[in-house]
Amino acid sequence: MKRIDVLILIAIWDLLTAMGIFLAVAVGAAIIVSLTDSFTDAGRAGAIIGGSVVAALFLAYSGLSLAAGIGLLMRKEWGRILAIVHAALSLPRVPFGTIIGILAIIYLLSPETKEYFRTTST
Repeated sequence: MKRIDVLILIAIWDLLTAMGIFLAVAVGAAIIVSLTDSFTDAGRAGAIIGGSVVAALFLAYSGLSLAAGIGLLMRKEWGRILAIVHAALSLPRVPFGTIIGILAIIYLLSPETKEYFRTTST
């Protein structure tokens, strides 16, 4: 395969996305915790439960991105599939997520890339 550099760039994009989301969740949690002192008991419970649900969703997305990046770097077929899912979920993030997502999907679905993962996966 000639263009292994593209796979490394996609893996870096996946890993940076995972790190960015994880940091955003940490900052969001700190903000929610600091604001809950001024809430009533019911408001505090609602903020904590709602924040926890949102944090769990974002952490799951972060985990998907992390697994995709690691899988691509390890040249595993499941990493390619997760990277395709991550790219598809990135499409609504205009403009960069859309552009990178489309290019990643096109590249990861190319016959050359499929063959590369078919020959290196065990």
